[in-house]
Amino acid sequence: MRIFLRLRSLKDCAYDLKYFHKLQGFVYSLIRDSPYSLLHDKKGNKFFCFSNLFPVRSVVKNGDVRNLIISSPDSFFIKFLENKLQELSDSNTLINIGEMHFQIEKVSLVKPKIKRSCRLISATPIIVRIPEEKYEIYEIPKELRKKRYVYWRKEFSFNAFIKQLNENLFKKYNEFYKQKIEEFQLFEQFVFKKEVCNHVVMDGREIKTIGSIWEFVFSYLDKEAKKILEFGIDCGFGERNSLGFGFINPK
Repeated sequence: MRIFLRLRSLKDCAYDLKYFHKLQGFVYSLIRDSPYSLLHDKKGNKFFCFSNLFPVRSVVKNGDVRNLIISSPDSFFIKFLENKLQELSDSNTLINIGEMHFQIEKVSLVKPKIKRSCRLISATPIIVRIPEEKYEIYEIPKELRKKRYVYWRKEFSFNAFIKQLNENLFKKYNEFYKQKIEEFQLFEQFVFKKEVCNHVVMDGREIKTIGSIWEFVFSYLDKEAKKILEFGIDCGFGERNSLGFGFINPK
């Protein structure tokens, strides 16, 4: 399930390309002093994701409209956020996302559905990390190896990206629903768009993060595959979803 927000800018400012942790901070501010506040310190998957502020332009002018989508497979979490955001909208409360100041003009719920044949596109970069113990399996060049993990990039094995992406989605699905669905190959056709380097602030440090933009094409999805992919659309593909990475839209 998703929340769609329409925001109106209250001042001129530059579009912040390092918005990831600031938007994450905005979500955390909404759940402060609530049962969901534990998410802030939770290790591992937090089961929410968000889009960038769109349309993306280098400057945000006073009076400009921007949109934001927050998604999660947890419908109770989304409804809690909806109520909180509606309160802020009704009271004309100013919201801050870094140096950007907005007023909420509209709050609405959206539940995306996919058909048996469909296309999905990553609206934000998908991050896939290859752990150190799999360097030999995926033939990661020795000069590019780092301690613990490396981010997948286009010069690495395509097979490494798909296997890690597939495995990550099943792992999150099983954790969220407390099930044990055996992994099978979900993805059919892939269109690589581009590689992206983002600078993300984590624990007070700026970290260079490598991700990629993709389009995924599906010609015939059975019921179980649709269910897992719809979960992925709400949760995000790949890693660092609670920082807004791997946000997926049906095309």
